[in-house]
Amino acid sequence: MAAGLPPDVLGRRVACGTDYGTVRYVGSVSRTAGIWLGVEWDDPQRGKHDGSYEGTQYFKCRHPKGGSFIRPNKANFGVGFLSAVKGRYGLNDEQDVQHATGDAVVIGTKTVEFVGMDSVAEQQRQVQLNKLVDISVRECAVSHAGQEEEISRTCANMRHINLSKNLLSSWETVIAIASQVQNLETLNVSENKMRFPSTSTFTTSGFSNLKILALNQTEITWTEVLLCAQGWPVLEELYLSSNNITVLERPDTVLQTLKLLDLSDNQLLDENQLHLIAQLPRLEQLILRNTGISSIHFPDVGFGCKTKMFPSLKRLAINDNKISQWSSINELDKLPGLRALQCNNNPLMDTEKNPETLKQLIIAKISQLEVLNNCEILPAERRGAELDYRKIFGKDWLEAGGHWNPEKNKPSEEFLAAHPRYPTLCLKYGAPEEGELKGRQPLTLKNQLLTLTIKCPEKPEQKPVEKKLPESMTIQKVKGLLYRLLKIPGSQLKLSYESSKLEGKEVELDNDLKPLQFYSIESGDCVLVRW
Repeated sequence: MAAGLPPDVLGRRVACGTDYGTVRYVGSVSRTAGIWLGVEWDDPQRGKHDGSYEGTQYFKCRHPKGGSFIRPNKANFGVGFLSAVKGRYGLNDEQDVQHATGDAVVIGTKTVEFVGMDSVAEQQRQVQLNKLVDISVRECAVSHAGQEEEISRTCANMRHINLSKNLLSSWETVIAIASQVQNLETLNVSENKMRFPSTSTFTTSGFSNLKILALNQTEITWTEVLLCAQGWPVLEELYLSSNNITVLERPDTVLQTLKLLDLSDNQLLDENQLHLIAQLPRLEQLILRNTGISSIHFPDVGFGCKTKMFPSLKRLAINDNKISQWSSINELDKLPGLRALQCNNNPLMDTEKNPETLKQLIIAKISQLEVLNNCEILPAERRGAELDYRKIFGKDWLEAGGHWNPEKNKPSEEFLAAHPRYPTLCLKYGAPEEGELKGRQPLTLKNQLLTLTIKCPEKPEQKPVEKKLPESMTIQKVKGLLYRLLKIPGSQLKLSYESSKLEGKEVELDNDLKPLQFYSIESGDCVLVRW
């Protein structure tokens, strides 16, 4: 091995300027003098060849132009963890002593007698390091743990460490650092292309308190995740995006405390892979953005029933995928605890030209949903969506065997498969009446006018007024109209309405920016005015 090179140079991560790579070869190259490093670069644009030179293959690269040779003195092999911390937080030896006067040295704002200056500076540095709780040494070229036990002696109170985009070459190096941090709770080692153990022979207490772990862009496989997870007994959040994970395995004895799992930007082999992680008992949030899935199915139960899969799941992200069928949205209603869904940028989103209609269909199909694509679903919005859904597909329901008489109500299996919530909506709001199911008329202005009765419940002496209002009129404009009628400032008015078809149910018109049609108001309904 050439002088000055680390003994374990093969496989080591190196930096050369702003470029990162892995050493794949050390030695001579034909018709040249001296030692060369053969490097496979993370960015293939930095390379020149596939590891071969003048017909000789010195090392192999995944990309045909991902490799090149550099001299050892051009490679940065990195620094120890503690050196990086001191450099990042300004605690190096030369930065401790700011200025000296006579027999004293000033450290910070304190003047200390000029007795054993080196010792005092070291003590002061130790105190400052021990105060650090949240440490970030991102892009500080950390490659090893440093001297034995030096981290535990100087940084005893660390709880959160960001080690992303460094020169960590193996998981063992991460263990060597973490095992010296007794109360480590959060660790980010993303963007380090590391070697991970292939067997479970190692044990460590370094992660006994670890709650959050980020391993994005580390090239870890799911098999390696399960092996390493034996050392993460209380882990709650695991981030694994962009790792080329295609196949999952059932985590029978590990990850049982996990609440959040991020698998985004991994092209899963198929959607059945999700069934293998469906029994994680505490998983509340699953992020599957851009994983290539085209459908979702929970085969353990039929429509109208709740699946035993993902028993604790509350938040699901399936945006940027290939989902094109409404059947996948129907399946999501089987999840008993689902409250928040992100599903933007799927082919399904192109099936409806009007994004508001699309949103209402999803709301109506998933009964317990409270947040859709980061927007809260208000009670009035849910009610309007469900009433519209019940009306829009009422004709299909009748043609499929649906009937107002419960004894004659026998919709086909095909209809129930396409609209599994329809029977529930009929129970909730009543079966749609024949008048509601007449074909839609052209959208002329006349057809868009609503005939509404306006009442003031708190002033019975004031006679009800009948008004024709466009269904597109906002609540704010309705209040402006009422101001002219009643001479009461719109800011003081509180509006609600009673449906002519649902007696006793009063719905607040609580969003000034929404149109009347948002609340599914129909001709014949009564607007109630209070102040």
